[in-house]
Amino acid sequence: MTENVVHLHKPTDPPTDDAAPTVLTVVPDAPPAPPVPLWVRSGRAVKSAVTHETTKTTVRAVARHSLYTFNGGRIVARRTWDGKTGARYERMIRTAEAAGNLEAAEEWEERLQRFRAARHHRRMDLLHSPVEAAKGIAVGTGVSIGVLVALGVVMAINNHDVTDVITPLRATIEFIALLIRIVQVVWGPALTIGPFLALLALWTVGSKQQAAPQWALPANVRSGEGEPITPSIVVKALRHLGLPALRNAIKDMDDAGAAMLSPIVIAGCGVEVDVTLPLEVSTIEVQNKRRKLAENLNRHEHEVFITIPPAARTVRLWIADSGALDEPIGPSPLVTDETLTANYKTGKAPWGQDLRGDAAELSVYQRHLLITGRSNQGKTASLRSIALWLALDKSVQFWVGDLKGIGDWKMFDGIADVLIEGPTDEHVIQVTEMAEDAVDEMNRRLEARRADPTATFPPLIVIVDEAQVAFMCPVKDEDGRPYGGSKATSRYFMAARKIHNQGRAVDVLLWQGTQDPTDQNLPKLVREGAHTRASLVVGTESQARMALGDKAVDDGAAPHLLRQGLDKGTLVVASDGIDMPKGQSSITVRTHFIDDDPADAIADRAKALRDGVTTLRVIERGEERDPLADIVAALGDKPRLLTGDVLKRLAALNEDAYGGWTNGDLKRVMEAEGEEPKKSHGRMVVHKDHVLRAIAHRDADGSASASN
Repeated sequence: MTENVVHLHKPTDPPTDDAAPTVLTVVPDAPPAPPVPLWVRSGRAVKSAVTHETTKTTVRAVARHSLYTFNGGRIVARRTWDGKTGARYERMIRTAEAAGNLEAAEEWEERLQRFRAARHHRRMDLLHSPVEAAKGIAVGTGVSIGVLVALGVVMAINNHDVTDVITPLRATIEFIALLIRIVQVVWGPALTIGPFLALLALWTVGSKQQAAPQWALPANVRSGEGEPITPSIVVKALRHLGLPALRNAIKDMDDAGAAMLSPIVIAGCGVEVDVTLPLEVSTIEVQNKRRKLAENLNRHEHEVFITIPPAARTVRLWIADSGALDEPIGPSPLVTDETLTANYKTGKAPWGQDLRGDAAELSVYQRHLLITGRSNQGKTASLRSIALWLALDKSVQFWVGDLKGIGDWKMFDGIADVLIEGPTDEHVIQVTEMAEDAVDEMNRRLEARRADPTATFPPLIVIVDEAQVAFMCPVKDEDGRPYGGSKATSRYFMAARKIHNQGRAVDVLLWQGTQDPTDQNLPKLVREGAHTRASLVVGTESQARMALGDKAVDDGAAPHLLRQGLDKGTLVVASDGIDMPKGQSSITVRTHFIDDDPADAIADRAKALRDGVTTLRVIERGEERDPLADIVAALGDKPRLLTGDVLKRLAALNEDAYGGWTNGDLKRVMEAEGEEPKKSHGRMVVHKDHVLRAIAHRDADGSASASN
């Protein structure tokens, strides 16, 4: 390529011989691109025209109005056929027989017989009608002519003109001739306009019924949001579900599929209907089409629930009103009713509402509890609301381990006998030792029950929130046993298993909250040991099976289809402690949310009922202990406690110092200061004023020795 070099000087400077020229290099333009072939331009133009929004709108409008007219004709033809024949009655008879309603079938059959008898009578009348009509016309014509002639005679006599005799008859003939001329004038245009009027009438019928495919309808009609659920809509949704066997079976049914449906009933913020499937279709096929079915019903996926009722080959559809599940359900009765109390054995916790809008209440009597779900979806709030209700039963004891440690359980300070808060390995160790202490308490109760079968014990609820932290803890003790894990050497795992195995017999229960369940952070044996299993939104179906079990998921439970962030506090629950429709193995509950301030108020009511509880918080290891001071701390506000309870509280206070203490150790420490446990009603107790007196005596002796 040849370059053109042009020498330029500044116009304001005079040119000199030694002036350096300014060089401007001019590069010729690149060669023009080859022209686009005509066939390519034509194809692009056609594609642009076809895909243009105006073109698509026009095509939809033409198809819509054409189908309105065509389907309107079908509707009119069907209505005419139903009116002229007994097809309507026969269809209703088949529907009633398919539904097993023999009384309704007999009633429709009787109506059909009456219709046929009336039709036969009309047809027989038609055989004689021509003769009768002819006679009627002859008689009527003769009478009419006679009347007109008589009227003419009267006019002739009155006017003295004989020609008036035929005047009325002549006027009548002229009027008839005028009518004939009018018909001759109008008949031609009527023949031309008549078909268009008929098409307009058919179009009107079709448009009122929206007799066109969804894609051809206007956008505002096509959305269908808020449209009430009717049998025809349900059958249409099933027919277009993408299951050829189901579509063909509905097509072959005489009643167009109506016999498949039970009556549609209002159920809370939606409706419910049972669908009996034909032999060619299984329930799992319909369950797997949940999203498509929801879209066919003009609903979102989370607004349609498919469960399996007791009847064979039947699916139960619960269809929410559009947007209803996004509305809050209102405050908890714990917040609104300050007189509400709890009863561990006979009461039920007011947990929330089911999809029908009915109160969902949970019995916790002798039931281990597991709540799982993704982070920040309401797991702690759901677990804490049950505990707050049960705290209103003053006989229930709580040991709480919060491995999140951000204050979600702080209101249980003064309710729980033990409260551990924190996410570190040290806190896991403390929670594990708390669970092992619960196992020891369980064993003590079992021994007492064997000695006295009538013995009863106060309920002990061991709560571990964020339990996955304990299962995933890698720390080992001095003997090499891991605190976490899922092996027989794992301390937390084995403590949970032991409580699950025998705890409910003596009312020692384990409640756990954990994040997304896996075999690593929630071992199979532990999750299957819970009597009440509940799941918020989880990531996959396999996690839903881990959370709730295979049966619940196979029967329609689908926490993995809940919406993260939008369905906070919505739980799928599998438990015999909650009322659910007969035959179902799970129920969806929208739980009440109790914020921190209302939770503190409920906790204050529980503390007032309990008359003061000193909550023990585990103290770091390695400190030098003062046994008498620790005994006072263990007694708390109680004037006296059983020696066994004192030992238990001391062990919770510091396992290293007091974990191996017996009644003899307690007696030895107090006798050293001139005091000892005394009997009350035949049982050994420790009096707080005796311990304080021992401390005062010891301090006085210490001061005297120092002065000497």
